[in-house]
Amino acid sequence: MSIIDSIKKNMAPIHQEGYPFIGIFALVTLFLFWLARPLGWIGVLLTCWCAYFFRDPARVTPVGEGLVVSPADGRVSQVALAMPPRELNLGNEALLRISIFMSVFDVHVNRAPVAGVISKIAYTPGKFLNADLDKASEDNERNGLVITTPMHSIGVVQIAGLIARRIVSFKREGQPLEAGERFGLIRFGSRVDVYLPANTRPLVSEGQTALAGETVIADLSSQRTLTFRKG
Repeated sequence: MSIIDSIKKNMAPIHQEGYPFIGIFALVTLFLFWLARPLGWIGVLLTCWCAYFFRDPARVTPVGEGLVVSPADGRVSQVALAMPPRELNLGNEALLRISIFMSVFDVHVNRAPVAGVISKIAYTPGKFLNADLDKASEDNERNGLVITTPMHSIGVVQIAGLIARRIVSFKREGQPLEAGERFGLIRFGSRVDVYLPANTRPLVSEGQTALAGETVIADLSSQRTLTFRKG
């Protein structure tokens, strides 16, 4: 097997949403080469990064009653009680919110945390604050889903970040989802919040790294009274 064949075999596939952006980066790179060769090589590096950003690796999702898997790759930035976005109609009580921050080097394809039916999708325009800030949950552009299971309604909110300017949804209301199934993508840095019943047992802590569709972040079948800081 040649080196090139080996690289192709081990490279993650690129999501189709990324090809227009990669094409734009490539055209700009050709123009930069025309201006000056050093600038062109910078363009090559940026084009490679763009392709890397839109990678869509396969994942193996653990299946089990009550398991909640991470909807995003990145760092767990918050595990706390918080009010859910009003547009999701998840009630007036604080829920367990697990927030996962995606840097521009993380995979940005988002996956369903649980199996169920999408009972609601609500897009809200907004600002583009740093997605790692707590107030980004209320102020930033976001797209929220409610996934209804036989026992619970789970909220999942894609939040655009400082660089992101487009949230892409692959699904519609009424469609079923399997745990770990792709449901959307956010371009260039962002965050995903998951809203669970307040007494859900979290299985991750702040600062931990999670993988979309693989890392188990909570267990709905093992609930207990917990104390969280509000945020």
